[in-house]
Amino acid sequence: MVPAQYYLVLSAAVFCIGIFGLLTRRNALLFLMSVELMLNAANINLVAFSYYWGNVTGQTFGLFTMALAAAEVAVGIGIILVLYRNFDGVDVTNATTMRW
Repeated sequence: MVPAQYYLVLSAAVFCIGIFGLLTRRNALLFLMSVELMLNAANINLVAFSYYWGNVTGQTFGLFTMALAAAEVAVGIGIILVLYRNFDGVDVTNATTMRW
C-alpha cells in the first residue's frame, strides 16, 4: 500500500507546475494546459483521500471535476479561436482591445 503522503507530494508538484505555467506564459493554449494540470492535481487529492478513507465520495467528486474540466476546455477553445481570428495569434497580451 502506497502512503497518502506520496500522493499529496505528487499532487502538490503537479499543482505548482500548473501555477508556474499560468503565471509565466503568454500563450492562451498554455493557460488552458496549466489550468488542466491544476484540476488534475485536485483530482489526485480527491482520489487519494477517497482511497485512504475507504469511500467513493472523492472519486465521485473527481468525476464531476473531469466534467468541469471538459466544459472549461470547450469554452476555452472557443475563446482561443476568437482570439486567433481577431488578433492573428493567441498571445493574451495583444488582446487588451477586447475590453469594454
